[in-house]
Amino acid sequence: GVSPVSPIHVYTQREVYGTVGASVTLSCSFWSSEWISEDISITWHFQAEGSRDSISIFHYAQGQPYIDDVGSFKERMEWAGNPRRKDGSIVIHGLEPSDNGTFTCDVKNPP
Repeated sequence: GVSPVSPIHVYTQREVYGTVGASVTLSCSFWSSEWISEDISITWHFQAEGSRDSISIFHYAQGQPYIDDVGSFKERMEWAGNPRRKDGSIVIHGLEPSDNGTFTCDVKNPP
């Protein structure tokens, strides 16, 4: 049989502005009609302005935040979310001009 699927609604700011050298919070809140499972996962991707490719920069799974070991964000990122409060936000410190681009928050709440 096929298990029913319920959507998760994810909300982010359309545009976020920051100052070079400062910190910025990338907000990601979500809503699900289902209870938040222990297996919830949150992934942040970054697509640099003018690039076709996006890279994974942050992952939350099994109750632990993981900063991906690639890209220029690995030393400058901080987990600010709380899945129990339906929050998957991150903070980026020491903003650089090359941080300009599109950030995407992806939330999965299995089953």
